[in-house]
Amino acid sequence: MKRIDFRDQISRNKRKSFFLITFIAIILVALGYVISFAFSPEYFFLIMIIAIIFSLSYTLINYYNSHKIAIASVGAIKAKRSEYSDYYRLVESLTIASGLPMPELYIMKSKQINAFASGRDPEHAVICVTEGALEKLERRELEGVLAHELGHIGNYDIRYITLVTVMVGMIAIISQIFLRSLWFGGGRRGNDKSGAIFMIIGIVLAILAPIVVMLVQASISRKREYSADATAIKFTRNPNGLIGALEKIKGDNNPEKKVSKALAPLFFSNPLRKMGGTHPPLDDRIKVLKNM
Repeated sequence: MKRIDFRDQISRNKRKSFFLITFIAIILVALGYVISFAFSPEYFFLIMIIAIIFSLSYTLINYYNSHKIAIASVGAIKAKRSEYSDYYRLVESLTIASGLPMPELYIMKSKQINAFASGRDPEHAVICVTEGALEKLERRELEGVLAHELGHIGNYDIRYITLVTVMVGMIAIISQIFLRSLWFGGGRRGNDKSGAIFMIIGIVLAILAPIVVMLVQASISRKREYSADATAIKFTRNPNGLIGALEKIKGDNNPEKKVSKALAPLFFSNPLRKMGGTHPPLDDRIKVLKNM
């Protein structure tokens, strides 16, 4: 099988993420376009303004406080250098290799092998690992996991997630307002044939669009995981540590970590094993890494 260059893998996944975001934007425009024909322009603009205000306000608050929210939601505590000196040394050596600033380091109580990174940019970033990861992973395996999380920080994945969340939120709000407004008949255009056709198309789009964009959102999340894996190889120049960590996670039988579904995509591996879609299958990630 042809070997995969990590630089090509990073570029390929960034391109795919861009096209998927563009697809969500097209759905947003199409939904707005159809509703504008089904309703009077004034009513349509009211829907758009409400959707923009709600989705932007909610997302910006979460964006600027993402690292604080993530840490608080899992009950993590700040790692003391005196107790976790090897954890600090590994991250410090990786920041030197990557050119990234040193993030704040945290520990999360869980026997599951896992980790996550959060923060709106490298200057406001945190990395959190589980106690299980520190106990069960060898040094090179832990280094691979930490390099993966630094990859998310260096690739500005929180910004990608924020952009997608804003658009997905707008589509969901617009769809809900449109469908609920049909009960009252407000702002509706005349009962001409073309208006009725656009009304039917609008209803179908309003029902299907939120489902489709959520699937696309999950696909973007999976692409970002592949990119972070490839970036970890760029930092460490050794895929074996990351492969070893993923193989240990496959055999890890500890119970699910109770975390918010919104937070699950940030983790190194899906902490909610019954909720698929946010991460690529472990076997697929291992296969790609073995070909690098």
